[in-house]
Amino acid sequence: MNEPMDRHTTFCVGGSAACLATVDTTAQLQLVLSYLQRTGWEYFLLGNGSNLLVGDRGYRGVVIRLGDGFRSVRTEGERIMAGAGAPLASVANAAWEAGLTGMEFAAGIPGTLGGALRMNAGAYGGEMAQVVESVRVMAQDGEILTLCNADMEFGYRTSAIKDRSYVVLQAVLKLSAGRQEEIGERMKELSRRRREKQPLEFPSAGSVFKRPEGYFTGKLIMDAGLAGKSCGGARISEKHCGFIVNADHATAADIAELIGETVRTVRDKFGVTLETEVILLGDF
Repeated sequence: MNEPMDRHTTFCVGGSAACLATVDTTAQLQLVLSYLQRTGWEYFLLGNGSNLLVGDRGYRGVVIRLGDGFRSVRTEGERIMAGAGAPLASVANAAWEAGLTGMEFAAGIPGTLGGALRMNAGAYGGEMAQVVESVRVMAQDGEILTLCNADMEFGYRTSAIKDRSYVVLQAVLKLSAGRQEEIGERMKELSRRRREKQPLEFPSAGSVFKRPEGYFTGKLIMDAGLAGKSCGGARISEKHCGFIVNADHATAADIAELIGETVRTVRDKFGVTLETEVILLGDF
């Protein structure tokens, strides 16, 4: 009860959730969802908290976290079967160890497989839509479904998981045989590029905004004169203006205010309305 959410988000901010429930099996998840449906409790499914901003006054609902039973990763031929709670980096490393190419882009993304499928996570020219064969999900009523790639309705930072409030249980990823040495070198190169271009030394939630069609978000923000702009302990990174970092004991309100100011300034200067990629949860 009253679980501090700053322990569970990469922003390292946020008040307490009314309750945090960890489930390790599909049956446990069905029971929890059934109870919440009957009682009317609001709930939120937590991955790695790497794309989440929780309000300082907390969340008056139940946060559900997938436990160890959902973190398995195994390879079979050119396929990887992984649980929704598996870190995306673990899936990418399993692919490398098996000499499978196609997941290199995901090695540095700090989320879970379930979260990556929900938002069709991607980087450096790759995205989840390119590697998914099928996804096993649970609907809000507890029904278990298997979705093929087309059923997932992947789009830019969206999918059927997000639109229909499914809970990801497991996925099968179809990759291709490659040379382990080349796969490892590609992963090292992308890791180097991330270190050079992203402010990994500060707590953040990665790219705060979606990329508007025809524009680069970071350049819009930089050209608006917002590089280094601060609000309390939150700051727009000079290293990558698409990132807002917790530079000095920021509050969720600091970050939310800076998000709002960024949206207003870019809209006023360029007529482009930025949409947040980060999820805002709870009471600010």
